[in-house]
Amino acid sequence: MQADLPIVDGEYLRDILSQPRALKETLEGLDATKPLQQLAAKLHKGHFKSVVLTGMGSSLHALHPMQIALVEAGFSARMVETSELVHYQRRCFDRKTLIVAVSQSGRSAEVIRLLQANRRRAAVIGVTNTADSPLAKHSDVVVLTRAGVEFSVSCKTYLTGLLVLGVVTDVLCGKFTLRTKKELQAAPPAVSDYLADWKAHVHFAAEKLAPARHLFLVGRGPSLAAVGTGALIIKESDHLQAEGMSSAAFRHGPYDMLGPETFVLVFAGDRKTAGLNKRLHDDIRAQGGTAELVGETSPDAAFRVAKAPRRILPLLEILPVQMITLALAAVSGREAGRFQFASKITATE
Repeated sequence: MQADLPIVDGEYLRDILSQPRALKETLEGLDATKPLQQLAAKLHKGHFKSVVLTGMGSSLHALHPMQIALVEAGFSARMVETSELVHYQRRCFDRKTLIVAVSQSGRSAEVIRLLQANRRRAAVIGVTNTADSPLAKHSDVVVLTRAGVEFSVSCKTYLTGLLVLGVVTDVLCGKFTLRTKKELQAAPPAVSDYLADWKAHVHFAAEKLAPARHLFLVGRGPSLAAVGTGALIIKESDHLQAEGMSSAAFRHGPYDMLGPETFVLVFAGDRKTAGLNKRLHDDIRAQGGTAELVGETSPDAAFRVAKAPRRILPLLEILPVQMITLALAAVSGREAGRFQFASKITATE
């Protein structure tokens, strides 16, 4: 099916194409500040017994790589949706807990309630795109992204958020070096190179997705960031149902839905489980299902990501999903990323 590209030529597309610039500007302003290093020192000395990572939507999904890295470093770290944290897990608000709160606006209803419930008992590292937001003003340490104004669906704010979370992660784990920033500097050109062929990517994705009625995104480990965010932005951009889950979970039930109308996007991910994910992709195709593999070895440019340091792989993995959102909009004849009922800032619980 041919994609109608003029229909997707709007503010959402312009936000996607401006991601390399947003990443570059965010990198230029990044540093391991002294207050952040002081909180990291307290963490290593045992002052904090646990680290709670919290956000809503893509802000929460972006925390998957950090949670894995903290656990690998020997810390107790868990992810909790902010709406659940403020109502059902308030015991986390104590001086033995370090909270990393991510919010693009820094002023959503859940963030406001978090700040009110915490009352500065737990130390808070706030990650936001808005310097004058309540989260920025009332966090013990604030780390800013510099994505600029975003029209609707999270794209450049998500990528820049992943970027700064990479720095925060390395500081908290005691691994921040000049190599950290050097590896992160590979992100803007890698994103730019991929987006240079966005029209071809959208046309290819449109052909693959033409018969699809059921969409699944699956992966493991750090790739769960792209899995969760990808399913969310497809729903937001195209008003189509998409489900994100682990590769293992997909075999437990949804695997029986395989057929011409079921499209599965499999993220190869890092080396630890890439073989398992590739096997799932191959098994789906062997059963007559439709699947594409996102990874360095994908035969199709639309789903191929550049060979890059492990820390920036999550940034690159979301790019093919962004192309899918444009492709789905192009074949359905609607502008991608234009909200009908939702708003950029969720002010009501």
